[in-house]
Amino acid sequence: MASTTATADGAFPRDRDSRGPKPLANDYSAQDDRALAALAARGREGAYRELLTRYERPVFSLVYRMVRDRALAEDLAQEAFIRAFNAISSYDPTYKFSSWLFKIANNHTIDHLRKRKLDTVSIHGSPSASNADEVSRTSITLESYEEQPDAYVESKELGGLVEEAIGTLRPEYRTVILLRHVEGYAYEEIAETMDLPLGTVKTYLHRARKELKDRLEPLTS
Repeated sequence: MASTTATADGAFPRDRDSRGPKPLANDYSAQDDRALAALAARGREGAYRELLTRYERPVFSLVYRMVRDRALAEDLAQEAFIRAFNAISSYDPTYKFSSWLFKIANNHTIDHLRKRKLDTVSIHGSPSASNADEVSRTSITLESYEEQPDAYVESKELGGLVEEAIGTLRPEYRTVILLRHVEGYAYEEIAETMDLPLGTVKTYLHRARKELKDRLEPLTS
């Protein structure tokens, strides 16, 4: 059986699976995530690279919003990919690959935050956004058509205060805010990504919003 372990410096394993014809390099982009994960588990370098291409920016964006340091976010994101690729054979295809990958990145980042307190998070769009649409899509807005948070977050003038307040949240609360309001994850997807019961996710969101309100009210009254 082919080895599935990435090297410690982040290099990809070479294609070593000799069973059957190998797909052409440009065929990997046509595969879905689950198929790519299966190919990667068999040592296909092209599958690793395609997964990296698809998720490098989203993973970096999530980590960056957690730590607010570009160099550190790049390191943590790279380490998260190495961990994921080292464990690719353990991926369960009954779950979304993106949720599995985000879980690894999130847990790795939270472990770091618990060791080193970092207190800011951007609400102004992903640092990797390449156009206005991506900036808008990845900006934190604590309001939606299905759930209206309190009016204190409706004014753009409060952006800086909201940014600072989010940075003071405990890592788990910060994560649910980012996954819900930046990545647009459904509650069920957040629960899967954070490996938490659905009720706990809703509780974390409720508490995070309440903490934000409590911290911002004295500043805006």
